[in-house]
Amino acid sequence: MGRMWHLYKMGGITPAIASMLGSSNAQQMAFIRSMSRDQRKESALDTSLKEMEAVVFDLETTGFNPYNGDEILSIGGVLIRGDELQEAEPFYTLVNPRRKIPKHITELTGITNEMAEEAPDLMQGLHDFLDFAGKRVLIAHGSGHDKQFLNAALWRTSKINLTHRVLDTMMVAKWLEPKRKSYGLDEVLDTYGVDVTVRHHALHDSIMTAKLWFRFLPIIQSKQVQTLGDLYAYLSRH
Repeated sequence: MGRMWHLYKMGGITPAIASMLGSSNAQQMAFIRSMSRDQRKESALDTSLKEMEAVVFDLETTGFNPYNGDEILSIGGVLIRGDELQEAEPFYTLVNPRRKIPKHITELTGITNEMAEEAPDLMQGLHDFLDFAGKRVLIAHGSGHDKQFLNAALWRTSKINLTHRVLDTMMVAKWLEPKRKSYGLDEVLDTYGVDVTVRHHALHDSIMTAKLWFRFLPIIQSKQVQTLGDLYAYLSRH
């Protein structure tokens, strides 16, 4: 609370917006916006991959179109450093989409309308996830989907875009194996010998994606790619 209040007093968010949103939403928005500002000053590119702290995350959503009514249903994430899961408690929250969940999505994710109705709202979910992620690099499989949803959500709640660096394990797989037929998570986990626990659950998918990243690391390093900047340079060519 202390930091939020300090930001508020420093004019991080105008009193008019604050009274309009109610104080807790205003504080969450101030926090989200300050995270975005801080993030832009960070350069993680020269970080060595074997020491890099990151958050491997995943979202479940009601569909594929965040600009046409689809919503985030759940957010999961784990902290890693180098090639190890951190001891810290992983992150998981349901999010109330404020709309009915399509039946096939409930079948896929196990998230029902009843569960979602009890869940925190989007602003709270984003605030808590960003608080968990801090300034770390974000890692996801097929991150385009997750980035789109996060951007839409951040813009709608706080009028900002995602400023975190995002690394996509699907792009890494494409670089390492350009001739593969499928780069879906199931197929890639299978190839790299990562045990599947529960698919289409944001936290389980995050843990499996983290383990996949750990399988990729020695292969990446064997190609003389040592830092995040080196890796981005290689990925941008493929």
